[in-house]
Amino acid sequence: MRVKDSPRPWLCLLGLVACLRLVVAALLPLSPDEAYYRIWALAPAASYLDHPPMVAVWIRLGMALGGDDPFGVRLAGVLAGAGISFFLFRAVRDLLPGAAPVLAWRACALLQATLVLAIQSVVMTPDMPVLFFLSVLLWVMGRIVAGGGARWWLAAGLVAGLAFDSKYTAVLPVAGIGLWWLAQSLWRRVPGQGRHWVAIAGGLVLAVLCVTPVLWWNETHGWASFARQGGRTADWHPAKAFQFLTELLAGQAGLMTPGIAAFFVWGQVRAWGQARQVPGAALLACFVAVPACVFVQHGIGDRVQANWPGVIYPGLAAATALVGWRWGRWAVGGGLLVGALVYGQALFAPLPLSSHTDVALRQMAGWHRLAADISAVARPGEFVAACDYGTAAELATVLPGRIVVGIEPRWALFNLPHDVTGGGIMVCNPRRTFDAGVFASIDSLGTVTRGRKGRVAEPVSLYRVQLRDDLSATQRQTMARLPVVGGG
Repeated sequence: MRVKDSPRPWLCLLGLVACLRLVVAALLPLSPDEAYYRIWALAPAASYLDHPPMVAVWIRLGMALGGDDPFGVRLAGVLAGAGISFFLFRAVRDLLPGAAPVLAWRACALLQATLVLAIQSVVMTPDMPVLFFLSVLLWVMGRIVAGGGARWWLAAGLVAGLAFDSKYTAVLPVAGIGLWWLAQSLWRRVPGQGRHWVAIAGGLVLAVLCVTPVLWWNETHGWASFARQGGRTADWHPAKAFQFLTELLAGQAGLMTPGIAAFFVWGQVRAWGQARQVPGAALLACFVAVPACVFVQHGIGDRVQANWPGVIYPGLAAATALVGWRWGRWAVGGGLLVGALVYGQALFAPLPLSSHTDVALRQMAGWHRLAADISAVARPGEFVAACDYGTAAELATVLPGRIVVGIEPRWALFNLPHDVTGGGIMVCNPRRTFDAGVFASIDSLGTVTRGRKGRVAEPVSLYRVQLRDDLSATQRQTMARLPVVGGG
């Protein structure tokens, strides 16, 4: 199909979006999870309790280039978010050779206009590394489909391993690629497949080598990370299946934005319709279908977190090159407008939303004011501790010159100093509990609030505490001194 539209406006649009996200990344305060991942970056390990280590590697790289601040923490993610477009463009050109270049740029614009990319490009979490490497993997698979040669199977194994090192859910679209490979092998449609068995085996070896550090860390830490992620399947409530599945569909429509969601769905319909004739279309269909089926199955008995299906977004976007473009500009414009409104609310809070609906208020607001309240009651030499990892990590970014301590079982798994002694201030949300048995004394200092513009994000209780002198080695391991900004 011949398309007269020039790609130049789309390139300009993508460039402007990337520049805007760099500004937002610099201005927006860190969320508790980002502050927590910053601790990971400053305490290198082969893996961590919650996720594999790639997010820590990216943050450490960004901090080396941009500094120990929100901009540095997020820099690699913003750049990778922009770089996704290059790999997605090349993937579309190879997987769907009948698509004109402008259609590939439109697919990139649709992906960048989703709320998922708007958020994940400026808030550093494992979702951005996995999105990036899965986009690279689609490009590599496109090279294979286009007959690029055996070496691309080696690249596929390497990139798949790096995606797993970013987030465990990467195994789902990779499994979709495996399903496609099996089906195409049976149909004998993969170019030169019979000559690539050695390269395929080499790719599998590279993938295993990439994930070996994560496997080793889990084996030496009681399989803690796998148990934590696998434990999500323990709660099973099929009676709530309608609620969970409705939340899943509504949440994805919101994160895609409705107009883009329509293009994504129609793209998948077209991909399945052309799967027997176009190997690249079949690959995109399988790339999306396997994770989608797993998420729907999970949603029958438990809640699917809104960010989990993000792993299929590159495949969804690539398939939109198979559909027409009527209303496409409206879909992209609507998505970008929603993202801009989210940015505006996060930065300036023009709407008087409560913490229940305003995620930026709930997670990012008022930490410096809380630090001032703590400093007003803390004595010289006292540490500041928190009963949850997010609060502890945030305090490490706003209390330079203080010893900030995390007190929670998860800290026993970190390569951090555990030589905490004496007394200090304990910070805890009243709805949370902490192990009072590690303290010789606990004196309430009252409750303060964290928030902005008169809106409360959460109440915070302060206590003056004194650690017991006879703590066991196990109890001391649950206490860690966190690296604060400035090295204080």
